Amino acid sequence: MRRLLGNLLKALTASAPAVNDGRARLEFDLADTIVYAIGDVHGCMEQLRKLEAMIAEDAKAFEAPKLIVMLGDYVDRGPQSAEVLDHLTMPPPAGFKRICLAGNHEVAMLGFLEDPLNNLDWLSFGGLETIRSYGVDVPEEMNSRGELKAVLDEFFECVPASHRRFLKMTAMSLVLGEYLFVHAGVRPGVPLADQAAADMLWIRNDFLRAPVDIGYTVVHGHTPVDEPEIAPSRISVDTGVYHSRRLSAVRLNAGPPKVFMSDRVPQVVPPLEAAPVEAAPVVPIGKAPRRRASRRTG
Repeated sequence: MRRLLGNLLKALTASAPAVNDGRARLEFDLADTIVYAIGDVHGCMEQLRKLEAMIAEDAKAFEAPKLIVMLGDYVDRGPQSAEVLDHLTMPPPAGFKRICLAGNHEVAMLGFLEDPLNNLDWLSFGGLETIRSYGVDVPEEMNSRGELKAVLDEFFECVPASHRRFLKMTAMSLVLGEYLFVHAGVRPGVPLADQAAADMLWIRNDFLRAPVDIGYTVVHGHTPVDEPEIAPSRISVDTGVYHSRRLSAVRLNAGPPKVFMSDRVPQVVPPLEAAPVEAAPVVPIGKAPRRRASRRTG
């Protein structure tokens, strides 16, 4: 299939624009703001609505300003990517502001839209599900270049300008007080100003298995875990919603972190004592999480 797609797109694409990776790295002083960070949505609109309703109910207890931070990966794998993008291009829930960060899947989708020939990998790790979410009929098997061309032509026409703008405008990272929000993580030992975009979108084991001392608690998604993890230097809230049916979030700046999962009652997490740097243990909420090693699982 990849060879057939490549041959087709060579015929369709005379020249392709480079994908712009100069995304904003934001920093704000919002110490009095209640922050809710939501993990990878992956086209699961039903779970996002449930989680937003839980957050809205919780937020009624606070008079302070409230902010939702989306940690990226809104598309692919799940069945409703187009609907999720529709939702995120609309105003946030009443009483909230919202900042959306880029995930590796948004960058891959935008890359395919702008330069399909050089971004065919997107089709193999969730892109076909996203194409179907726009109402495009994608046959299980496509045996001719004409069939492929028809599918791609319809997809390119179906993606509205608002979705393309959203994919381009999502930020790379966000610093709020003691927290750094980023999709995948950071490279240990590298100052924040020098962090590579590729690491912030894709990094896994080098970040997860080494102590991180970057001056912030890193709040991230990308690598699925069974339940949210709270560690001295990082908080992980990607619970693999596209297969677990569980979308997760964490509330910050209002006492101990409070974890929200779309399939259960919210939990308050007690404060953790700082661990020795060489140990940096993870304190799971519930049973120990599984790790996924493949770069393509996020």
